[in-house]
Amino acid sequence: MGVGRSYCVALVGLNGYIVEVEADIGQTLPNFVILGLPDASLNEAKERIRSAAQNSGIPLSRRKITANLIPASLPKRGSGFDLAITMAVLRAANDIREIGGTVFIAELGLDGRLRPVRGILPAVMAAVQAGYPEIVVAEANVAEAALVPGARVRGYRTLARLAYDFGADPKDLALDYDPPGGDPADENDDAVGIVPDLSDVSGQSEARRALEVAAAGGHHMLLTGPPGAGKTMLAERLPGLLPDLADTAAMEVTAIRSLAAVQSSTVRLVRRPPFENPHHSATAAAIIGGGSGLPRPGAASRAHRGVLFLDEAPEYERRVLDALRQPLESGELVIHRSAGTAAYPARFQLILAANPCPCGKASGKGMDCTCTAMMRRRYFGRISGPLLDRVDIQLQVERVSLADFGHGGEEEDTRIVAERVQAARERQLERLLPMGLETNSQVPGRTLRGELRLPPGTTRILDTALERGTLTARGYDRVLRLAWTLADLSHSDAPDMDHIGQALGLRQAAAAT
Repeated sequence: MGVGRSYCVALVGLNGYIVEVEADIGQTLPNFVILGLPDASLNEAKERIRSAAQNSGIPLSRRKITANLIPASLPKRGSGFDLAITMAVLRAANDIREIGGTVFIAELGLDGRLRPVRGILPAVMAAVQAGYPEIVVAEANVAEAALVPGARVRGYRTLARLAYDFGADPKDLALDYDPPGGDPADENDDAVGIVPDLSDVSGQSEARRALEVAAAGGHHMLLTGPPGAGKTMLAERLPGLLPDLADTAAMEVTAIRSLAAVQSSTVRLVRRPPFENPHHSATAAAIIGGGSGLPRPGAASRAHRGVLFLDEAPEYERRVLDALRQPLESGELVIHRSAGTAAYPARFQLILAANPCPCGKASGKGMDCTCTAMMRRRYFGRISGPLLDRVDIQLQVERVSLADFGHGGEEEDTRIVAERVQAARERQLERLLPMGLETNSQVPGRTLRGELRLPPGTTRILDTALERGTLTARGYDRVLRLAWTLADLSHSDAPDMDHIGQALGLRQAAAAT
């Protein structure tokens, strides 16, 4: 008997690493040892593997079995290593033929069936990139694994059938066992449901225009106004204005969904931008990511390439809100824990909604408001200045008038506005693609003051605001980005003074209230 080898993938965040599984059968008393920094769920694999092999008709050797997962310094967690360890042990006992460079990713049931695991898409992507295109997964994970270009995927329901295909003696195999299968599409169908339409919003012409600008340029947005003004309705309709995701972005979003989903399996690429709306009682780990052991993605990462909506923003813990400052700048979340560091993409549009005060009536004349000035400042002050400075559009949403409310159904619907957004995105993509950028919100300040520099006369109002201290340097750049988006929506080659003025008004409307 020699050393059996197989391969699997260990995920750290969305990054996957090929793990070589070595198995050796010794001459001492029966035992099963797994080496290579396994967590508790991986240590439990020993009993799952023994029972699965026994019930599949290929019982493991009664001698000492040692399985080593290389590299040993890389933390390994989860049940996705079950199948790779089993195949290495069977190869060490000469029960199957040489495995070669095949990667095995599946959990084993006690009856010998192969069960799906989370994170198949990023794991298969990592295997293919590392030069291991031959992949074996549970049958329920096949559709998801096949989304990766270049992957040659095979799916199995049972360990017995897999062992037979790898040369095991069919005489004792439980090949007649046919466990109940499930259609993964029934559990996780990505079919698009009913998308909320912008025509449902009565009135609010200024807010609707601001929403269009936010969608066209990928800008962050703060909506401030009394309860019932339509802030949540507006935010929920933003994803419908965004264009479909390109192939690369769709793979990123689908990979995060694969890793975060409780059930497998994803059966097609996610083409629509995601929308995350966590409750204001959510913890930092729920929003940013975390948990015990290696950190898992939070709402900010699940909203990658889509929208993260925080309703009643002042009700969130301040440290939760301030933790969003890093991904707003870099588009990535790096989470450090004692068990390791995980990096998740988090390039989302942040939409904040807030009442002007605790009672929510300090809008307009504010005659019905019962809050003191100190209560108002303390309430809205929970959103820190540095976070607000990163929000491009800050808009005051007033109550809907009776005249506007009585003429519902006459507003433009989502389809019409989305067409204008798509045209604006195409204009900026043509301009920014040589720089490796996609939207105006991603343009760095150096580029705004370099290749995209505007004439001094056009930016005079901004220069004055910066000189007087009413606008920060970061705010200066963000107004310029807004102005470029307004120019794209109006089919202009570059912003003019009118675009600059509109952009400055969109940024300072809520701040002035």
